[in-house]
Amino acid sequence: MSKQGQMDLELKKAFGELQQKMVETSQKLKLADLQIETLKRSMTHAQLTDKEISQLPTDTKTYESVGRMFVLKEVTEARMNLDNKIKGCEEKVKTLEGTKAYLERSLKESENNIREMIQQRKDANVGDQN
Repeated sequence: MSKQGQMDLELKKAFGELQQKMVETSQKLKLADLQIETLKRSMTHAQLTDKEISQLPTDTKTYESVGRMFVLKEVTEARMNLDNKIKGCEEKVKTLEGTKAYLERSLKESENNIREMIQQRKDANVGDQN
């Protein structure tokens, strides 16, 4: 096998690996977006529920779902649980947004590597023809 043929094989393999990495990164980005949307929806739901519960008198019976059953809770305890849920969701969203930023940088880097690889190949072909 000639040196040119071996170089083509290596180039093809590297190109395939970069392309696969880009596809995986894109899928992870979509998953992170989906998780962020779900968490934001959950936060909004908890905030609306907290707003409604805050308007109730303190002696009102409130029930919180636990699995397939409902447990009697005081209004203050129910509001505290909702507040904890909102804080937990906010932390997860921050973490996911950090991960998303990293994935976006990784995707850009992969795209640049592919462009560079193609440019090098074009330059090598032009050099061979001369």
